[in-house]
Amino acid sequence: MKILGIGNAIVDVLCKVSDEFLEKNSLTKSTMKLIDEEEFKKLISLLKIEETIPGGSVANSIVGLSKLNNEVGFVGKVSDDDLGQKYEDGLQKENIRYLYNKKKEPIPTGSCIILITPDSERTMCTFLGTAGKISEKDINEKDIRNSEMIFLEGYLWDKGDPKKAFDKAIKCSKKKAMSLSDLFCVERHKKDFLNLVKNNLDIVFANEQEITSLVDAKSFEEIISFSKQVKKNIIITRGEKGSLSINSNEVIECNAQKNLSIKDLTGAGDLFAAGYLHGVINNYSIKECLVKGTELSSKIIQKIGARI
Repeated sequence: MKILGIGNAIVDVLCKVSDEFLEKNSLTKSTMKLIDEEEFKKLISLLKIEETIPGGSVANSIVGLSKLNNEVGFVGKVSDDDLGQKYEDGLQKENIRYLYNKKKEPIPTGSCIILITPDSERTMCTFLGTAGKISEKDINEKDIRNSEMIFLEGYLWDKGDPKKAFDKAIKCSKKKAMSLSDLFCVERHKKDFLNLVKNNLDIVFANEQEITSLVDAKSFEEIISFSKQVKKNIIITRGEKGSLSINSNEVIECNAQKNLSIKDLTGAGDLFAAGYLHGVINNYSIKECLVKGTELSSKIIQKIGARI
């Protein structure tokens, strides 16, 4: 297996809303907010559902990699309920090896309400459900060792059982890639994420906001300086400014595609990571990896949802 993704198994619920809806419900545009089951039920009662899709950040990337004919797998915790079955069926339909044996859990399968405003920005309200209860028992050491690389998400990181699952996966793997996932995520776990970037990971994906927060940078030059010092492959997406990869002392840039008919930014970072990692496992140059990431992210933002 080329890449094994480990992440939150979340069913995405896509809804179109106005900016006023976000304000009325005290939501900050373009961020992810964790909510409990009660909040989830209250919010969903106010919305018209456009589409329901098996999702989660790393899962979206793994689907993208499968679409490019790579042999990939995914580990994410669901309950043996209706949404859990839909999740498993959805991944298997995409030719992904779903390496988790679901069972009846006290907490239901996780869901994420994705609120799409007229400017195509997405604001997420996530009820982690049983996805957030992943533990080291859910990580099969043999599956990790049989994959060339693991791909993790910052969303998954939390103290207790999820951290133990993270640590076990990192310890057993040959090569480790991770997405920082979200600005609030970085701010909650800054010290831990810094340690991971400096000492445990080989490839790191971040947008400009996330990496700026992680290193408390006052300028983009400080970000580049930090990335050179850690001597890892740090990939930074910058929206209309394009993307770049900092690999030891080498800085390679790639322009964003122009004149796109943007409909929804959901999954832009996930599919960028899929394109880049496709390049890595197929021995592309770094520039070619950036171009492939840009190609996939450009495709996904011209449609609703995070699946090509």
